[in-house]
Amino acid sequence: MSPNRTARRRTVARHGQLRSPHPVSQFFKILSVSLAVVLVAGIGVVGYNFLSLATSFTEDAVTLEGQAAVPPNIGEIEGGVNLFLAGTDACEPEFAEYFGDRCTGADSEGELNDVNLLLHISDNPRRVTVISFPRDLMLPIPSCTREDGSTTSAMSKQQLNSTFMYGGLNCATKTVAQLTGQNIPFAAAITWGGVIDITNAIGGVEVCIANGIRDRYTGIDWPEGNRTIQGLEALQFLRTRHGVGDGGDLGRISNQQQYMSRLARKIVSDDVLSNVGTLSKLATVTVDNITPSQSLTNPLTLVQIALAIKDVPFDDIVFLQYPTLTDPADANRVVPNYDAADALFAALEANQQLQLTGTTSQGDGTVVITPETPEVPTDGTETVEPTEGADVADPSVPADVAVLPSAIAGQTAAEETCSNGNLR
Repeated sequence: MSPNRTARRRTVARHGQLRSPHPVSQFFKILSVSLAVVLVAGIGVVGYNFLSLATSFTEDAVTLEGQAAVPPNIGEIEGGVNLFLAGTDACEPEFAEYFGDRCTGADSEGELNDVNLLLHISDNPRRVTVISFPRDLMLPIPSCTREDGSTTSAMSKQQLNSTFMYGGLNCATKTVAQLTGQNIPFAAAITWGGVIDITNAIGGVEVCIANGIRDRYTGIDWPEGNRTIQGLEALQFLRTRHGVGDGGDLGRISNQQQYMSRLARKIVSDDVLSNVGTLSKLATVTVDNITPSQSLTNPLTLVQIALAIKDVPFDDIVFLQYPTLTDPADANRVVPNYDAADALFAALEANQQLQLTGTTSQGDGTVVITPETPEVPTDGTETVEPTEGADVADPSVPADVAVLPSAIAGQTAAEETCSNGNLR
C-alpha cells in the first residue's frame, strides 16, 4: 500500500511517544536518520556493554589536530560538544566487486569520504542536531598532517569528499571545523563495507520506497513498498543516486538518512536489544569496522555522551543538510550558502530550538509519511505553524526558538520518510 505522503512539512514537529528504558537504546534512537547511528551508536554498545572490546578499538585511533583538548567530563564542555562522522568508499576486497569502476579505474587507489556528518549536542537544555555535508561541496581545504607526519598543501577550492584521500579522518574533520567555525573534539569513520556488515549482523533493514526505483548504475529495479535489504542490496540502496529524487547527490543524502533511520529502529527493537547473541555480534562487528579519534576511545566518554542526551525529545533532534548554492563554475557541484549557514550556527551557539521551514530534502530524495490522524498537544498549547519559505523569524515566535531559512532542508526525528523513487 502506498504511504500517505507530502513533499513539505506542515507543522514544526510531531511529538512522538518515547520509551526511555536504557541509555544505549536511547542513544541509538537519537542518532537515527543518519550515518551517526552506525558510527556512534555502535560505539555506544561497545562502551556500555562490551568494555572488553575497547583494547582492539584503540589500535588505529586517529589524532585530531587544531581542536581544543577534551575535558574529562563532557558536561564541562561549555556551549555543547561536536562529533564528526565520515562514511568512506574504501575498496575492501570482499566488497570491491560491488563498486564496479570505482575499484578498478583511475581513482581506485583513493578512499573518499562520501558521507560527512557533524553531530552537535547542545549545552543544557540538551538538543541534538545532525548536519549532512554534500560530498560534492566545493570549499577551501586547510593544510593537514597525515598519519605518517607529513603535511598536505592548503587548497583554495576542492571537493569535500577528497579530504579523506589527502589526509584521512583528521583532514576531513579539520576541513569541516574550518568551514563551520566549530571545535570538533571527537570523530570516527566507517566504510560502506562496514555498514553492510552491521546490517547483516542484525538480519537486514526494512526500507520504505514511496515510488519504485530503477537505477542501471547500481542494478536496482525495485517496486514501490517496503523491502528488507542486506548485503549487496544494502550497498545498492546506499549508493543509488539516479534512482531517487532529482538524480543528484543531495537527494542521495536524504535517501541514505532514511536507511539509517530504519537501521536505528531495527537496532532498538526487541529482536536486537533483547538478544544477547545478536547484540554481542553487533558490538564486535562495530569495533572491527570503525576507526575512531583518540579522544573517542575511552568507553566512559561514550557512556557520558549517551547519558547526556538520552532524554532529548524527538522534536529537539533535528537532521539537516548543510545549505548550498550551485557552483557558478560547475553546475554539477555546490558551494556553501554562507548566509543560511551563519543563521544555523548562530542558533546552535545560542542553543535555540530549531524551527524548520524548508523541505526534507534539497534533492527531493525522500517524502514524509503523513500520519493518518494529526497528533494533538496534551499540554494545552498549540503547535506553531511556520510560514512556508519564511527566511526571518516571526515576532510571535518565542526568543528561544530560531526559525531557520527555507534554504536549509531537514527533518526532525519525529518524522518518518520514504525513498522518492524515480518511477513516478
